[in-house]
Amino acid sequence: MQLYNTLSAREREKLIEEAGQDRLTISFYKYAHIGNPQILRNHLFLAWNEMDVLGRIYVAYEGVNAQLSVPAENFETFKTHLDSITFLENVRLNIAIEQDNKSFLKLKVKVRKKIVADGLNDNTFDVTNKGVHVGAEQFNELIEDPDTVLVDMRNHYESEIGHFKNAVTPDVDTFRDSLDIIEADLAEHKEDKKLVMYCTGGIRCEKASAYYKHKGFKNVYQLEGGIIEYTRQVKANNLENKFLGKNFVFDHRRGERISDDIISNCHQCGKPCDTHVNCANEACHLLFIQCEECATAMDNCCSTECQEIHALPYEEQKKLRKGKEVSNKIFKKGRSPVLKYKN
Repeated sequence: MQLYNTLSAREREKLIEEAGQDRLTISFYKYAHIGNPQILRNHLFLAWNEMDVLGRIYVAYEGVNAQLSVPAENFETFKTHLDSITFLENVRLNIAIEQDNKSFLKLKVKVRKKIVADGLNDNTFDVTNKGVHVGAEQFNELIEDPDTVLVDMRNHYESEIGHFKNAVTPDVDTFRDSLDIIEADLAEHKEDKKLVMYCTGGIRCEKASAYYKHKGFKNVYQLEGGIIEYTRQVKANNLENKFLGKNFVFDHRRGERISDDIISNCHQCGKPCDTHVNCANEACHLLFIQCEECATAMDNCCSTECQEIHALPYEEQKKLRKGKEVSNKIFKKGRSPVLKYKN
């Protein structure tokens, strides 16, 4: 019984190219009480591996959080399987705005303590007492209200390439960091302001809205389905799009364009650019914004030091990084001292 991925990313990429089939990139989440996450994890892997599903799925006692791709021809089979799991029946599926057959190259289903690393003690407040969910039309009305404070609940490297106009975008590396900062900044407006928040697909706002209500905020709202569902509703209902730039996504696409606005710049030369890349030096792998000209000049690296290492024979590169871990500095995206033009 195969319970783990056996193909490398390169092998899977080749198979996808040979198959020539369209794939759908999808995300969904659901908070629920799961008695044995490991059993559910194994069940999902076995079923989805048969359907050629690829992606990153977290299972915890509190629910499931999934970002994945599935062959378009297997979508109905996949949906039927989801509906066969009681708490996932009719779960909202966020279909990616821009499709890429190679958005995911492995199937990873992992058991985690939480489906979002929020750093909160859920026993200290009622996580079910959430804010008011609003669709795109009401959201557009709310954010034009002078009594509204609009907050982006994502990290700085997400909001720097795209966000709603007039949004507060905390300069943070993690979701947990933003919670206390926002509370402190709005401490005097817990009763007189409307706190409206959004994120990529809605999952971070589920917990954040309950947390802020617990902290005394009286008027808390969250964008239903996040940026992805907002964009779908805007197109379907011919509404004004108030999102500027790209929506950052956690797969090989790294972003999907929502508007033609480019609100960020290349971290190396400063010219307008919103393309995230990983440093080609595998011992670094820093994620930063790089234009095509700098990518060519720097061999897709973030610094001359990494460029020199990347130019070495592969075996020599392996020796240099032996015993070293790529630290979580890769998540300090755009903060490296080697980058001159950080947003």
